[in-house]
Amino acid sequence: MDSNWTFHTGLRSPNLTNTTVSLQENFEIDLEDTNWILTSSFIIFTMQTGFGMLESGCVSVKNEANIMMKNLADISLGGLTYWIFGYGLSFGQGKFSNPFIGVGDFLLDPPVGDALMGPVFASFLFQLSFATTATTIVSGAMAERCNFKAYCLFSFLNTIVYCVPAGWVWGQHGFLNKLGAVDIAGSGPVHLIGGSSAFASALMLGPRLGRYAKGYAPLPLGNPVNAVMGTFVLWWGWLAFNSGSTYGVSGAKWQYAARAAVMTMMGSFGGGSFGLLFTLLKNKGRADVMDLMNSILGSLVSITAGCFLYRAWEALIIGMIGALIASLSAQLFDRLRVDDPVGASAVHGACGFWGVVAVGLFADNPIPMETTNGRSGLFKGGGWYLLGVQTLTAVCLMMWAGIVTMLLLWLIDKVLPIRMDPYEELLGADLCDHRIRHGKVGVSRAVSALRPFHRSNSIEEVGGIGVNAGHNMIIDKLTELKIKKNKRGPLKMFTNNGFIEDSTVEPISYRNNGFLNKRPGNPLNELHRAIDSMELELNGEKNAQTTDAKKPNAQMINIEDFKGKRHKELSVAELEILGEINSSQDRFRHRIVEDDYKDDVCRSGAASPSFKWID
Repeated sequence: MDSNWTFHTGLRSPNLTNTTVSLQENFEIDLEDTNWILTSSFIIFTMQTGFGMLESGCVSVKNEANIMMKNLADISLGGLTYWIFGYGLSFGQGKFSNPFIGVGDFLLDPPVGDALMGPVFASFLFQLSFATTATTIVSGAMAERCNFKAYCLFSFLNTIVYCVPAGWVWGQHGFLNKLGAVDIAGSGPVHLIGGSSAFASALMLGPRLGRYAKGYAPLPLGNPVNAVMGTFVLWWGWLAFNSGSTYGVSGAKWQYAARAAVMTMMGSFGGGSFGLLFTLLKNKGRADVMDLMNSILGSLVSITAGCFLYRAWEALIIGMIGALIASLSAQLFDRLRVDDPVGASAVHGACGFWGVVAVGLFADNPIPMETTNGRSGLFKGGGWYLLGVQTLTAVCLMMWAGIVTMLLLWLIDKVLPIRMDPYEELLGADLCDHRIRHGKVGVSRAVSALRPFHRSNSIEEVGGIGVNAGHNMIIDKLTELKIKKNKRGPLKMFTNNGFIEDSTVEPISYRNNGFLNKRPGNPLNELHRAIDSMELELNGEKNAQTTDAKKPNAQMINIEDFKGKRHKELSVAELEILGEINSSQDRFRHRIVEDDYKDDVCRSGAASPSFKWID
């Protein structure tokens, strides 16, 4: 492993505090630069929060936790593979590196005492934040119908889609880099790659069930406030994305870092202003949340490639054009039935293409930095060369991402089905993959409608989120107990006198109820005795110290005791208890299911049952 570090160049001094090293283009990293890069990396990672909030707000509620889980998988699995091989394929400087792919610096881990340890780790962390962002973009386009396990496998392998073309543009070995391609902060290697991969994924998966049944109008957002909050977080992270890409603040870099931040904001101002006008005209005076969000994000993607190469008015124009492209592309993709719930294909793909090409039109030569290799854009008197290289770069990145993503998904589908089963898609991934059951969003209705076609007790028994099912069960039992008491005294199936006015009743033991379950300061009243008895009954235990003076030998009744008995063999007391259990089976833990019905039919010995199972 130590031999890998001989390929790094630019070391000026063995003194660590004065070390500089070229790790990305001609940027030199010293102590100040390393601090800037690390801080920017930390902020860029907050963009994962923004993507998660935006995507979860754009999908239906029954899939919001699933999309957040996919974002977690993107960072964990994608980050691991980037460390294993991704960084080396992008920036490896081994002797086998070639214009297509880098080789070296795999399993990155410079030893303690190496003068390049700090700069190398800072460079890796910064590039890692870019890589995980590119992977996360794809998750939104696959939302609400992608198998979670298959997606995890895709996330693990998707690093290959990003890291190879990133090396073409940013690695010293890359053929596009050698031609003079310019992309400061990733309109191409991050957003165009991610957006093209998102388009290919949505195309491969097909639209969600019923997506275009009523035309092309977008479906309602699951949580518009979350989506907008996610946009704000992304907006904040973009400043570090673009300003941090100066790769430091030493020399003239601090001036261009400041310029990058301002031009980023100017571009988003242009996109936001255009988006407001566009959505008001399009919707006859009503502003659509998705239109405005996509306009702002599209402008940010567009400004990223040349964030410190433009004047303020040029940034405004580029942002406005980006917002227009995002809006029109989203409508075009819907007409093509490429179902992208979050708009990643339009915002990151189409606007990323425009962002790369815009450098060839508007770029200044950032003297004394050599970012553009001394060239300027077509509109700045630089001729056609830079525009040609930028267009070639955009086409290469787009084609690579689309083809490799389709191939990757096709191979994964051979191992795990990439598309969710229709039954699971209708119920929602939160319930089927994560055992999270939302209320009042149609999940229970879907369970009921799908019961004749597919039955799963494990799904039907999942409790709704936001409630304490144990507390609800106790409250239901207390309510039932009070109703029964009013009609004919205490409910016989419970071994307690909780609702009988009797001061002679002894409290039950508190052993095994928890070290702190002593209720200090509370009297041991009838309610406590009733609840303690119910806890024993619900946990399948028997009350060692009965509190019913009339029935000292009373025991708890289990529904299993009645199986195999005929009706005429039951006593009057047993019939009463069985009736009470049967009347409350839907709310309590005793529920007759289809398997019990089949067992009863089998025990009856009848050739054909006289009645059918109805649930």
